[in-house]
Order: sequence, then structure tokens, then C-alpha cells
Amino acid sequence: MAASSPEAPVVLVEELPSDPLLHVLSFLSFRDLIHCSYVSRRLNELSKHNPLWKSHCSKHWLLTDADRLQSGLSWFCLFKQNYRDLGRYIQFYPELKRAWEQLKSFLQQRCPRMIASLKEGATEVELNDIEAQIGCSLPHDYRCSYRIHNGQKLVIPGLMGSMSLSNHYRSEVLLDVETAAGGFQQRKGMRRCLPLTFCFHTGLSQYMALEPAEGRRMFESFYPCPDQTAQDPSAIDMFITGSCFVEWFTTYVHNVVTGEYPIIRDQIFRYVHDKNCVETTGDITVSVSTSFLPELSSVHPPHFFFTYRIRIEMSSSASPEAACQLDSRYWKITTSDGNVEEVQGPGVVGEFPVMTPGKVHEYASCTTFSTPSEYMEGHYTFHRLANKEEVFHVAIPRFHMVCPPFREPVVRTHKPSTSLTPRLDDHDPDEYCDGDGDDFGDLRGINMAALEGAWCPRHI
Repeated sequence: MAASSPEAPVVLVEELPSDPLLHVLSFLSFRDLIHCSYVSRRLNELSKHNPLWKSHCSKHWLLTDADRLQSGLSWFCLFKQNYRDLGRYIQFYPELKRAWEQLKSFLQQRCPRMIASLKEGATEVELNDIEAQIGCSLPHDYRCSYRIHNGQKLVIPGLMGSMSLSNHYRSEVLLDVETAAGGFQQRKGMRRCLPLTFCFHTGLSQYMALEPAEGRRMFESFYPCPDQTAQDPSAIDMFITGSCFVEWFTTYVHNVVTGEYPIIRDQIFRYVHDKNCVETTGDITVSVSTSFLPELSSVHPPHFFFTYRIRIEMSSSASPEAACQLDSRYWKITTSDGNVEEVQGPGVVGEFPVMTPGKVHEYASCTTFSTPSEYMEGHYTFHRLANKEEVFHVAIPRFHMVCPPFREPVVRTHKPSTSLTPRLDDHDPDEYCDGDGDDFGDLRGINMAALEGAWCPRHI
């Protein structure tokens, strides 16, 4: 009869060396680390190990060694302090805090006067008072951002981008929460909508829907656009700009700090540049960026207004004999329904720029369409200054102009008419046991179900 193999020795947690235990604990989330503190006295002591909480302070609160030294607290106490104040926003805080820091760092270098317009963060009491005033709950990502900065002062230029044409100017201010509450909408067609931005010159605002009503999805942001063909004046179409606040804000910040939106005269201009939209002919390079203007557009009737900015640059390595002058332009315009139109004319916006080595000429123009997307391409005709008989074409790359997704109200009735413009298709983007964890008292009351199953606007 074979001898039975000896049983493997049992090793108790209490007998394990500290180093391997700390290594295991370093992989745990802050919630699991708290849970471990209630298992035994040994784990309770190890769970408060300072380096463990340094990583969590960095991950969740973006705190540095300098922040800890300034506070005079341990990493563990520093985490507790921030959790007491901002714990309900832990899902959103790192992303929004990082976005704000990136934006401020960029503005400090490129648009320093905007920094002075930013307001200090609102308090929990102030945000609670606003909710009581408007009778609606504010989404956690919005509250979190406004704890960091309470929007900006009502000044120009606005933080949320500008646009300028010869006779039109728009600059959107990020509203502080008190001003936003004053513009909270209860009227039919805009019920339960909170303004996010405001433009003094055009009266334009972006809004956030605080409840799913009248065709809107909860917490999405949009530009309202009155339906001019409907009998009911409360019939309002919507150009959608974001599915939730955190997406709306961080996407904008990304476009600013990566240079997607250019800085012109110390203002952020919301032109979008496709990096493939560049064409070089000989020594001359042409690139194009575009922007949609919701304040000059409508869904019903279909009228979509775009502006485009063109940069013409002659290489600095070109020979002086390459100097030339623009004579005319040619455009081929194709709409989303397949219609093609050709346009040609002298110069560009009344100018006939002369190009010499290293020179850059930029200009902006605009166009309107009855379809929500279209593209343009073409060429410029130049002649050499040294020989006017030498005429050549410079290609303009194809560039697309696409309006944001839009949505109609749930119910709309057209005005009676014998020649209504056909309707466009809807472009909708369619509790723990007691233990030796007294030092965790401030975190011990975490409602784990509420934290781990908290509403995430990305999933709405």
C-alpha cells in the first residue's frame, strides 16, 4: 500500500513577510485596500502603508510629492482628505482635472488673458443650492468640473471658441453655474434645459438637457434651432454637440491643446483641419480648415452655413524667380445628393495675393448648402511675376463640410404651404463588518453599490 503524500504546510497570512504582502496589496483598488484593512490587525497596519496610497493619490486626485509636502499629511491622510471633499466625483475627477490643467497650461502660453477670466471652483453647498433653485439634479460630471472651475467671467473672448467673418462675430463664454441657473429653461420646446455657453453678439447658447424630454436625450448638449416651417413656435430642432458634459468638455480641450483649433488674434477659433487636406503644387502648398455655423443654419428649411479658411504658402527654399501672383479661382462643388456645381472668378475675396519665397497668405470665405454635407475642390491660376506669359494651376485639396448630427422634436406640424422644401432625413447619431480599522473611519462608510454602479453618462 503506497504511503500517502504529506499534506502541504499551511501558511497563515500573519506569518508572511511584509514585502510580498505589500506587493500584493499594491495591485488592489482603493476600495479593496479598505476592505483588506478589516480582515486582521496585520493587514490593517499594512493597508495604511504610505507608498500604497501615493499611487492612489496620483491616480485619482493627480497629486504630486509637492502637494503632499505642502499639506504636511501622509499619503493615506491626503487621500482621505480629498475623498471627503470630492469622493462622489471620483469617476470623473481625474479626467476633468487633467483637462483643465492642460487647457490652462496651453492658455498661459497662447492666450494668457483668458486665464484671468476663469473663476474659482464652486462649493458643494453652492451647487446644492442651484439644484434646489432649478428643481433638477445636475449631472455628476458637470458638478465635478464646476468644483474645479466655476466657468468664466462674462468677458470676451469666450473660453469655448470664437468665429469671425466680415460682418459676423461669435465668441462663446463658459457660463458660471449661477448665471446658467438664471437661464434655465422651462418653456415648451426647451423644458429642463440648462445653458452651458453664451455669446453676447449673437445670443447663441449651447444647452444641456437635464431630463429626457421633447426628443432630447438626458445630459446631451446641443444648439437649439427653431423650426421655421412648423406651425408651433416651440418646435425646435437640435444640432447635437455632445452626449454628456465630460465628453463635450474634454473633446473641446483636446482640440484646443493639440492645435486642431487655431489661435488667431489671441482667440480660439473653432476651425477643423483635416491633416490630409493639404496639396502641394511645385513650391506652393494649399491647406484648408472648415467650420459649421449653427447660428446661421437651420434644419427646416434646410440651410447649412459653413466657413472655410485657406492657407497658401510658398516654400522658403523656392528661388526668387518663382515669385507669382494669383489671378483666379475655380471650384467644383459636390453636394451629398450628388449635384455638382462649378464656379470660377477673379482673385480670392477681392484680393490678388503675390507669393514670394516664404510668404503665407490666409483668407476666410463662406458658403451655404441645402444638404447637410458636401465637399469642394478646385485650383488657383497664377502667373509668374518675371514672365506674365507663364501661367500655371495650383491644386486646392478636396475638403469636406459636414454639419453636426441633428434631431427633430418629437412632434412637429408644418405650416400650410404649396411649395414646402422637402424634409431631410433625420441624422440622429441616434457594508463591512467591524474590525481594527478605526483609521479608515472616514472611508469606511462608502456605499459600495452606489459607487461601483454609479450612473455613467457615457452609457446613457
